[in-house]
Amino acid sequence: MQQNQVAPFEVLIVDDEPGDVELIRSAIVEGRFICRTHVAQDGVEAMAFMRKEAPAYSAAVTPDLVLLDLNMPRMTGREVLAAMQSTDHLSRIPVVVLTTSDVERDVLQAYDLGASGFVTKPVDIEQLFSAIHGIQDYWFGVVRKPSLNGAA
Repeated sequence: MQQNQVAPFEVLIVDDEPGDVELIRSAIVEGRFICRTHVAQDGVEAMAFMRKEAPAYSAAVTPDLVLLDLNMPRMTGREVLAAMQSTDHLSRIPVVVLTTSDVERDVLQAYDLGASGFVTKPVDIEQLFSAIHGIQDYWFGVVRKPSLNGAA
């Protein structure tokens, strides 16, 4: 477990619902890890952020974790997963699909496209916060991830 966190973890929330984004951010802030959140309102914005495209994202950080909604305009979560898997420096970033869907087809497709996890957004706020804290505990406290800079 990570006991002495030095730098904050960087979390990219990709969701087109402002209310959901604010709830997710609130849950992250209440978690036991220090995290900075970044928001992309759709897949196009998320990919521009992660690829550091355009002046707005030239100094963007590489996220330690992506929380990804599936159903968004312009570029869906499925398309983001596929694009990340086909981009070397993005393919190792853990992506947890956080969506309202509980359809088995969506779960299978997300994993087939490289998702690290799939969580159906609970309707109850307390359950949502608990789910977000569980995601944080797992990815920031339990799992050993490879270096994202590609060092051997």
